Amino acid sequence: MRDALVFGGSGQVGAALIAQLAAAGWRVLAVSRTERTPRHNVQWLRGDLRHVDGLPASVSAIFSCGPLDHFAGWYAATAIDAARVVAFGSTSIDIKRESADARERDVAARLAEGERSVFATAATRDAGATLLRPTLVYGVGRDQTLTRIAAFARRRGFFLLPRGAIGLRQPVHVDDLATAALQACDATATHGRAYAVPGGDTLSYRDMVVRILGTLQPAPHLVELPAPVFRAVLATARVCGQASGFGDAALARLQHDLVFDSEPAQHDFGYRPRAFRPTADMFRPR
Repeated sequence: MRDALVFGGSGQVGAALIAQLAAAGWRVLAVSRTERTPRHNVQWLRGDLRHVDGLPASVSAIFSCGPLDHFAGWYAATAIDAARVVAFGSTSIDIKRESADARERDVAARLAEGERSVFATAATRDAGATLLRPTLVYGVGRDQTLTRIAAFARRRGFFLLPRGAIGLRQPVHVDDLATAALQACDATATHGRAYAVPGGDTLSYRDMVVRILGTLQPAPHLVELPAPVFRAVLATARVCGQASGFGDAALARLQHDLVFDSEPAQHDFGYRPRAFRPTADMFRPR
């Protein structure tokens, strides 16, 4: 039986990965800051990337589903032997590299340094490391983009967008990311490589929102405003402490295509994400 050490196991992608690992017959050690109940093939360790009690000397594979920069620091310092490492980063490494927002550029820089560090550490240990870069994640109501859209629309009965929100997006389901991690783990072609893992549909931001609103009952209205009016509404929301995390750079990206090629992942480990066919349950926290 193979054993896996999973960081970020209580997060949306980590929970899906643990379920798939256990179902596939892996023995899972998962790390959480809070006490959790063990279940078939899954044991929880109390701690975080700064300190964990009870870590083994070796495992078959290490999976990281949390912040990449923190994991990279832990991996460089650990003495645990693992032939395989699969870690999640983000397509923000490319999207935010040239952002007008200094905080976003810092995010991209930390992702790039995290990837460099993981690959460098793995090379010194003769381990195979693979980095996966998701796009917009959804599926269990715990993401900070699509679920926030649904929550706002559910409360208000409408959702606001600026006219021209036609930039293309590729939302990806958490279960497809978990499957990708398992597939990549067993594919030697992925050693030392990073892959974009987008969803199976490419659609405009506006159409993505329309599909989300269509899952809700009664269906909220989509209200499209002229760009200056939308900016004024957004500015008012910020003054009231709302619209956090949605800065001017994010607003500008609504008109830009954020599209990534899944062909390398398809070729190297059989990545086949589902189309974006959301249901209301996908935007309810669980």
